[in-house]
Amino acid sequence: MGDLELLLPGEADVLVRRLRSFQLREMGSEGWNQQHENLEKLNMQAILDATVSQGEPIQELLVTHGKIPTLVEELIAVEMWKQKVFPVLCRLEDFKPQNTFPIYMVVHHEASIINLLETVFFHKEVCESAEDTVLDLVDYCHRKLTLLVARSGRGSLPEEEGSQDSTPMQELQKQAELMEFEIALKALSVLRYITDCVDRQWPVPQPTLGHSKKIQCLYPACCFLSLGKLQQFEGGHWQTVAPSEQQKLSKLDGQVWIALYNLLLSPEARARYCLTSFAKGQLLKLRAFLTDTLLDQLPNLADLQGFLAHLALAETQPPKKDLVLEQIPEIWERLEQENRGKWQAIAKHQLRHVFSPSEQDLRLQARRWAETYRLDVLEAVAPERPRCAHCNAEASKRCSRCQNEWYCCRDCQVKHWEKHGKACVLAAPGDRVK
Repeated sequence: MGDLELLLPGEADVLVRRLRSFQLREMGSEGWNQQHENLEKLNMQAILDATVSQGEPIQELLVTHGKIPTLVEELIAVEMWKQKVFPVLCRLEDFKPQNTFPIYMVVHHEASIINLLETVFFHKEVCESAEDTVLDLVDYCHRKLTLLVARSGRGSLPEEEGSQDSTPMQELQKQAELMEFEIALKALSVLRYITDCVDRQWPVPQPTLGHSKKIQCLYPACCFLSLGKLQQFEGGHWQTVAPSEQQKLSKLDGQVWIALYNLLLSPEARARYCLTSFAKGQLLKLRAFLTDTLLDQLPNLADLQGFLAHLALAETQPPKKDLVLEQIPEIWERLEQENRGKWQAIAKHQLRHVFSPSEQDLRLQARRWAETYRLDVLEAVAPERPRCAHCNAEASKRCSRCQNEWYCCRDCQVKHWEKHGKACVLAAPGDRVK
C-alpha cells in the first residue's frame, strides 16, 4: 500500500467483511456511525492505493467478499433518506439542534459511498461483481445526471458560502445542496466506467444505458458563464478559466465524451438503440462541439464525428412494437414500499434517539472522527492545496486548537469563529470528557 498506510491488510479485510445494509430508521445510530467511519477509512485507503499506482486491495476485497451490491443498496437508501426524511426533519418545529454534526454525517454518507465507487469502478471486475444491482446503480446515476442538467438549465452556480445570519439547519441545507452537485459529478464518472463494460458478456442494462441523448445534454452542465467569466468545477471548487485555457479539455468533459463514445459506437449498444427522429436531432447537436481543438486532445472522437456525419443522412426508425423483456431496478421501489407513509415517524424517532445527543456523546464522536481523519492521510489524498474555510482562498495556516480547519489569514479565522467555534471545542485533542 505504499509508505503511507491508513489500514493494515488484515484491518481492511475485517472492515469490508462487516459492511451491511441498514434500515432508514437506523441511519445515524451507533452501529451506523461505526460503519460510516469504516467506509471513510476504506475510502481514503482506496484513494491512497490508486495514487501510488500499486496493488489495490480495497477493490479486491470488495469483489472477493461480494460487497459492491451492499454499497449500492446503502447508496440508494441514504439517497432516499435525504429526499424523504431529511426535509421532514427540517420542518419539525420542535427540532432546533444546537449541533448539526450528527445529521451532517448522514447527509455526507452518500458522498462517501459514491466517492468509493468512483475509485474502484475503474476496474471492470468491480462492475461485474455488482451483478443485478448495476441496474439500480445506472438508475441512480440517471437521477443524479438529471439533476445536473436541471442545474445547467437554471444557469446558476451552487453557492459555496452561506449567509452569516443562517441558522444551523439552514446552513446544513445549503451544504447538502452543494454536496448534491458534487455527488452528481461523481455519478457521471461512475456511469462512464459502466459504459466501458457495454460490450462485455454480462448483464449490463443496455436499454437503460441506451438513452444517451439524455447524457449528451450534460456537456453544457460542466461549465457555466458567470459575470462574463467562464468557470469550471475542478477539484471540488468553481474556478475561473483563463481565456488561453478555455479550449482545454477538462476531466469532466472528457468523461462525458468517453461515455458518449462508448454508447454510440458500441455495436452491442447500437443494435439495441431505437433511433427515433427526436433522438437523431438531439445527437446531431453534438457536432457543434466536435471542434478541431477537441479532436486534437481526444483523437478517438474522429470516429464519433464520422458516425454523426453518417447519422445525418440515415433514415430514422419508427418506435419498435416488439415485445421487450428486460430487468428493472428494484432497490428504490422496494425501499419505498417498505417505508411508505412512515417518513414522519422515522424523522421523529431519529429526532428523539439519534439527532439529540448529549455534549459528552458529541465529544466522543468528534474524537473518533479526529482519529479517523489523520492529517497526514488527508494531505496525501487532497486533490489540491487546502482552502480557507471562510473565503475559499488558498490557505497555509491551520486552526491551532483542533488542527482541522484551514485559513489564509488571521482575519478570516476570526470571522469564521462563530461557525467553527463549537466544532473546534468538541474536536480539540487536548480537551477531556468531564
